Formats: sequence, structure tokens, C-alpha cells
Amino acid sequence: MSAIDDLPPLREVIKRHELRARKSLGQNFLLDLNLTARIARAGGPFEGISVLEVGPGPGGLTRALIAQGAHVVAIERDQRAIAALGGIAARYPDRLNVIAGDALAFDPRPHLAAPARVVANLPYNIATALLVQWLTAEPWPPWYDRLVLMFQREVALRITAAPGSKTYGRLSVLAGWRTNARILFDIAPSAFVPPPKVTSSLVELVPRERPLACASGLLQRVTEAAFGQRRKMLRQSLKSLGGDPLELLSATGIAPTARAEDIPVEGFVALARALAARKRA
Repeated sequence: MSAIDDLPPLREVIKRHELRARKSLGQNFLLDLNLTARIARAGGPFEGISVLEVGPGPGGLTRALIAQGAHVVAIERDQRAIAALGGIAARYPDRLNVIAGDALAFDPRPHLAAPARVVANLPYNIATALLVQWLTAEPWPPWYDRLVLMFQREVALRITAAPGSKTYGRLSVLAGWRTNARILFDIAPSAFVPPPKVTSSLVELVPRERPLACASGLLQRVTEAAFGQRRKMLRQSLKSLGGDPLELLSATGIAPTARAEDIPVEGFVALARALAARKRA
């Protein structure tokens, strides 16, 4: 019996279902229930909230979320984990809905009551792609009120980076455009099974109600071009967008000699708007 509920210890669950973490699925399991409780508290309070959890594995965080009062929709593609989660669903039938599927192809909205929130120890091999999906959701404000997500620390630093730093990049711009992002705390490799080679960080992203208006697709194109050749001046790196980059830069008041890492979110939004205006012309 565990400290938070009357279900079997996680190591026993893993042994029973032969649930060894698979690198191909980006799995690193959190077995410390004190730590999963801390993550759940960081994502709360949960009164009246539907929570999406991606890649729950043996259910350590799932159990902590339920213990904190959450109603959880869990998306999982590993059949072994789905069998393990069945014990939690049987114990809390009205609090946990386990869905078998690929999170990248899954639309959670029909399964979640509003307001909704995402709290997850994301599989590391799809974490960035999932975040980009959620940051470019339409309409905006999105279907979630907060994202509380585990990333490898280097990714967390990229998400929260400010202009002028070496870690500032495409992900920083997308996150900064539509959300307020911050690192809540770090988690040592030893907390996971198997232990990854790097530290992890829990990141909170709170949607801005009124982000600067621009098309997310064009913003992504501009940032891909600019950061794809981040050491080059924008007059050179933006050539991949087609047309004369000097026209875009002149329209936005950005120096042609500037580099991507020095341009704030507002500058990239202005470039995306200028690109949209050029397409309409």
C-alpha cells in the first residue's frame, strides 16, 4: 500500500505488468510518490478541472493527480502501461479515463470538460512536438488554462529563454508569444527509472489572453528561417523565405545586420505580419 492511496506500490505494478521503460517510447518513469505529489501540487488546485496526462506509464503521477482531486484523461500508447493503469481506473472509475492512442494524433478536446489543464511527465521523444501543437492551437485562448510539463532541462531553458541568450530560439519565441513560461523546479536524474543522462525541469506555461495578432504558421516560417542560420545576419538568413529580406526588415524597422538571437518576440511577430502583407500584395 502506498502513502497516497490503497493501491499497490509502483515497483510491484511494474513487475506484475513487465513494464520496463522503453527508450523507443521515450519512457522514464517517476516512482517517488513524494515527487509525483509535488508535481501534482504544482499543477493544482484541481477543483472543477479536467486534466490531460500524456504518457502516464505505470501511473505514479496519475495517482498523485487523483489524490489531489483531479479528474484525469490519460493518453497512452504502450499496451503494458494501459493494463497497469486498469487497476487505477477500477479503483477510481469516475476519476480516470484511459485512452489508447498516439498523443501526437490525439484531439483531447472531446474528452475533456472545460476548464482543462495538461499536467504530464512527457515522453521525451515527442515532448517538443506536442508543445508546439499546443502553442499553435486555434482558436486562442486555447482549450487549456495551463500547461505543467516535464522536459529535459536543456529544452526547458530553450522554452523560457530571453532574447540575447544562447538558448533563445524558435521554441522561446513560440512560447513567449502566446504564454508566460517559467521553470518551477528541477528534478535529478536519480528520480527516474531508468535514470536519464540529464536533469529534468518542470515548466509552467500560462496562456496570454490577448497575444500579439499574427498567423502562427507564418511566425513558425520566420523563426525557422532566422534560427536555421542563427549566426548569420537576418538580411542573409531570411532569404530562404523568398523575395527580398530587406523589404521585410525595412517594413519592421529591424536592422538588416541584426541576428535572430537578438530579436524579441515582438520583432518576430512584426516580421510574420510583414510577410503576410507581402503575400497579399
